Amino acid sequence: MSTAHSWNFKTSFRRNAFGWAGTSKAIGRIKEALGEIERAARTDPALAADGAVLLLEKLSPALAHIDSSSGSLGSAAATAVSKLAPLISGARVPEALRRKWLDRLFEAYQDDDPPYIECLGELWGDLCATPALASDWADRLMPLVRLMLDDRRSGVFAYAKAETPCLSALFKARRFDDLLELRSLDPKPGWHGQQWVAKVMVARGEVDAAIDFIEDLRSPYASDAALSALAEQVLLDAGRVEEAYTRYAIAACDANTHIATFRAIVKRYPGIAPARILTDLIASSPGTEGKWFATAKTIKQYDLALALAQRAAVDPTTLIRAARDHLKSQPDFAVKVALYALQWMARGAGYEITGSDVRAARDHALEAARELGQEAWARAQIAVGVAGDTNSAAWVRQQLLLG
Repeated sequence: MSTAHSWNFKTSFRRNAFGWAGTSKAIGRIKEALGEIERAARTDPALAADGAVLLLEKLSPALAHIDSSSGSLGSAAATAVSKLAPLISGARVPEALRRKWLDRLFEAYQDDDPPYIECLGELWGDLCATPALASDWADRLMPLVRLMLDDRRSGVFAYAKAETPCLSALFKARRFDDLLELRSLDPKPGWHGQQWVAKVMVARGEVDAAIDFIEDLRSPYASDAALSALAEQVLLDAGRVEEAYTRYAIAACDANTHIATFRAIVKRYPGIAPARILTDLIASSPGTEGKWFATAKTIKQYDLALALAQRAAVDPTTLIRAARDHLKSQPDFAVKVALYALQWMARGAGYEITGSDVRAARDHALEAARELGQEAWARAQIAVGVAGDTNSAAWVRQQLLLG
């Protein structure tokens, strides 16, 4: 590993490098830095790991002044940690160097405010790489954690950022009895710390007991998604794929968008047909069937997409774009989607619908119908679809110059 390597990202992550409105710029710089480190990893894993440590050190100080209320910056930082930590854990380097890395990372973790790299705590045992080094770190952190727990038992509110890395290190060192004893000292154990008890159960082969324990952790103060993800992983690691999918996949993979949720589950369950996954997702959210139209269309489940557009309100502009994009490749789909767009606009669906939207839906329907030799049929369907005595239907007919 070259000790004189000059990382390009270093200048972008100076302390307070980004202003209040710097979210987009910061996310771009994070992606660039990850790319630079990942390219280095192809030829020099140790160098890439050193770069990962450097970036993690600089992340929070550089991002401290950005308005992070949207959550997108936090997601980008969490993604960076999830990609960088394995590079550090997997690098084959002398123990002395790894100890220096861990000292630097722990200082950054302690000073992490806002908390952009807090998930390093759960990964601490892996970052130690060996059970022996993890055990050393556990011994280093336990006195502080015990003092904190003593304060809790005396009725004082107490918190120590050392607690999670200590539990992670104990787990890596397979010091399960010490981990459980430490957890038993907490008078009001939270779900986050109790996850390690479930992990110990799994490590001891008590899979069903672990699942029951995780279920007992559910409360208004616990993250259902996090607990579902933990239980799902327990079952996947045990080879119980169907059970993991049926019980936990949807809750564990819930993402910001419908298509992102679908893709996350498909990636995690390659042995399960995407069509089944989508059908299960639709069934899991009754009343929002129309929101899955775009996902069905994207994976070319055209019949399902049409069924969704027929029975549930879909944003008419989404339907219009779908019709436009499939005029030549799927004219039968395009004409029906355009007709549904007109029908939903006549029922008052959509936001800020314009006359141009109405006419575009008609034009796409007729163009696709001509491809099929069904123009007369399409014109008749348009008239039927926009009939009615509501204000919305009358307005749509007005835009189409229909009496």
